Amino acid sequence: MPRLAGKRAIVTGAASGIGRAALGLFAREGARVLAVDRAVAGLDAAAAEASLAGGAALAVAADAGDESAVAGAVGRCVAEWGGVDVVFANAGVSGGRVPLLEQTVEQWQEILRVNLIGPWLLIKHAAPVMIRQGGGSIICTASVAGLRANAGGTPYSASKAGVISLVQTAANALLGTGVRVNAICPGLIETGMTRPIFEFARARGTEGKIGQLNPLQRHGLPAEIAAAALFLVSDEASYVNGQAIAVDGGLSSTHPFTGSRR
Repeated sequence: MPRLAGKRAIVTGAASGIGRAALGLFAREGARVLAVDRAVAGLDAAAAEASLAGGAALAVAADAGDESAVAGAVGRCVAEWGGVDVVFANAGVSGGRVPLLEQTVEQWQEILRVNLIGPWLLIKHAAPVMIRQGGGSIICTASVAGLRANAGGTPYSASKAGVISLVQTAANALLGTGVRVNAICPGLIETGMTRPIFEFARARGTEGKIGQLNPLQRHGLPAEIAAAALFLVSDEASYVNGQAIAVDGGLSSTHPFTGSRR
């Protein structure tokens, strides 16, 4: 039996990258998925592709950092399918690599609005539905940048550290409800957000060095993060709660070093 048979899910940032991979995987595992993204281009195609995979998907254009839009998306899932069992708060922005002393309040506000307030809004509006149902699973995309320095810009890293704290505090705030809240901390994954890094390396002929700092010595794929997300939202992870799980090839297991090749 599919691992998400009968489940009703919401995935934000679903038009590309990790969100699109999770959307397709959740659908293949039997879920009905509300695909949410403010990037309209690609969203309908992602939802159609997921529907063909064996589940059902409905595209909803919405800003994951806007409360009325998030509340509307949760309401749409309830109206279409009668409830919400799974939430993957994955939408995020990088903010680029603006030097610390050149950053503006406006840049910080926008990154925090999407990356941190956005996941909180999904928890705020989806958790009551899940509580009435007797439980559910919420996962948020954090980052290794939220664990240690030098994996992202300052506001991005701060926002992802906030996501890790959010899932810990939310899991405890929802004690006894049956609602689990966890985070995934991806390492370097090739997505639309990280595309400039990969394009720069390819232009210089150094693509083979991407990801060399982790023990696997390679970058990750959106499908690998989606697989971790599937585990966390499935019943197989029924005793996993309030955790931030790194999926990074081992990058966060050590301090930076130059290792010898065997």
